[in-house]
Amino acid sequence: MTGRQIWKPGNMLYPLPVVLVSAAGTNGEQNLFTVAWTGTVCTAPPMVSISVRPERHSYHMIRESGAFVINLTTEDLVYAVDYCGVKSGRNVDKWKEMKLTPLPGEKGPAPLLAESPVNIECSVTEVRELGSHHMFLAQVTAVHAREEYMDAGGKFDLAKANPIVYSHGTYYSLGKPLGTFGYSVRKK
Repeated sequence: MTGRQIWKPGNMLYPLPVVLVSAAGTNGEQNLFTVAWTGTVCTAPPMVSISVRPERHSYHMIRESGAFVINLTTEDLVYAVDYCGVKSGRNVDKWKEMKLTPLPGEKGPAPLLAESPVNIECSVTEVRELGSHHMFLAQVTAVHAREEYMDAGGKFDLAKANPIVYSHGTYYSLGKPLGTFGYSVRKK
């Protein structure tokens, strides 16, 4: 067995999903920004979280409107994912610059990203001010899935969309499936 180094405490939970979060301000302004600190919180009711620095341009939009949309990302969106993570909506219209299409949401003011395979509309239930980031806990109010990613049986096939993840400053494609839930105990 090889040796190990001991590092100072830090977030080493990688890879992470990398998503584009869309938000709308109470004044009608819309923005899109990249978030890698997101995750599932609860099944019933369906809940998710995103962690956002208060300095981010969209932070006040989410805080004021109480809503946001998590848009899953793909290999086709990786350039926009990076751009939306390094450019501020204070200075540039990311929708326009990246030629992305906002669609009206069904349940809240935040727009859906038309180019995303899945859009998850969320309603904020709590904001936890944790330090450098504030965590928005939110209930899922609607999920939109593009029909082109459905298989013959009507099941959503995310692999067709070529999803991406983020790890230590690098974007990766997910690659091939390795197994399905329960395959290790299935009778042969």
